[in-house]
Amino acid sequence: MSSLSNYSKEELIKEVQLKNRILVEGLSFPIDIFKNLDVGGEIQETVHVLFTADKHAHKDVEFPACFLTPKGKFRVGIRWNQDSLLSIRYIDGQYHVFDRNTPVFENLYFVTRSPYYKLSASDGTSFRTIATDNGHGALFVSYSNECSLKDKGLDCLFCNINATKSIYGDAQGISWKTPKQVGEAVGAGYREYGFDHVTISGGFVPERREVEYYLDVAEAIQNATGLEDFNGTACVGAPRDLTVLEKYKEAGYRTFATNMEVWSEKMFDLICPGKAQECGGRSNWLAALKYEVELFGKYRVRSTLVSGIEPKESLMTGIEYLVENGVIAQPSQWYVNVGSALQGHRTPDPDWHWEVFERTVSLYRKHGVTWDQLRDANAGSDSVPFDLYRILEGIDVKLKKGLDQYE
Repeated sequence: MSSLSNYSKEELIKEVQLKNRILVEGLSFPIDIFKNLDVGGEIQETVHVLFTADKHAHKDVEFPACFLTPKGKFRVGIRWNQDSLLSIRYIDGQYHVFDRNTPVFENLYFVTRSPYYKLSASDGTSFRTIATDNGHGALFVSYSNECSLKDKGLDCLFCNINATKSIYGDAQGISWKTPKQVGEAVGAGYREYGFDHVTISGGFVPERREVEYYLDVAEAIQNATGLEDFNGTACVGAPRDLTVLEKYKEAGYRTFATNMEVWSEKMFDLICPGKAQECGGRSNWLAALKYEVELFGKYRVRSTLVSGIEPKESLMTGIEYLVENGVIAQPSQWYVNVGSALQGHRTPDPDWHWEVFERTVSLYRKHGVTWDQLRDANAGSDSVPFDLYRILEGIDVKLKKGLDQYE
């Protein structure tokens, strides 16, 4: 893997700026363009365990999970948008990214598939649908690939979890994960394939059932790995009884995530009606985050905010408040997904998002947030602000045997 020190900060930032644009605008290409790649064999495929990031459904064709930028080897996810001016083209046996008719990334390297994906649980369920490879040693478990808020008409308006289940659930064999399945998958990933971090997440389920499930999963992972501290992040909604958060800590989770999604109080109620009505309202979400920081420690708690739904200064007010109070606020580009209630709307332009990310990283650095804290509290470590943080701090990600076999 190339070292970041081999290139100037300006060169690397330019790559991440283009990555940001790709993630905002998507990539256009014919649906069969990857037929010359061994997707799902040599090349890691996208597994839609929770959301789909594409603007068009493609349940019968699997796409690569991501490719790498030429210099910094930053991971760039595939987001299919046939209206984008950015495109992938296949020329003379090589894949390239073009901006209109100008090549901007040439000879793409698609991330290879870990041997872990060839394995299955004792009941035959493929590990790829239980705990996906999120890069750089991180596994992601979406125990539920649907959200109970749908039945109440309270889905978050930007979310397409239930649409994703309808499109890809049967096609990719994705269903509810049992604690035993999760323990077997994470155990194998930790023991044999170099993974060392796992996030447990999913759609809304009744709070009591959620707590019991997370405790059972923690016990299954501990039994399978032999680790009391298995570097796990529990991602849940704000509980009405905040004292139940102590059970997650006692069960062995190192970090915690409670995703507010929207900072503005009025927009929170409008965009996230289920989170507002089912979890005690916005004030309880803030109280939960405060309690979590006291319980797990500063910057061992994360809250994702959907960047682009609310005005920039409202979003930045929330990010600044959270970071100042020990929470890793993670702005995530609003990419308008197929099947969400806001399908057909537009996210802000790439420059809008880039300014948010620059200001967020500045806050991380100002308050002394470390790379380990960023990585441990998040489901993956390849978001645009994290790439920018690595460049400015000069941090090379250490690769482990069996992971991210780039070159």
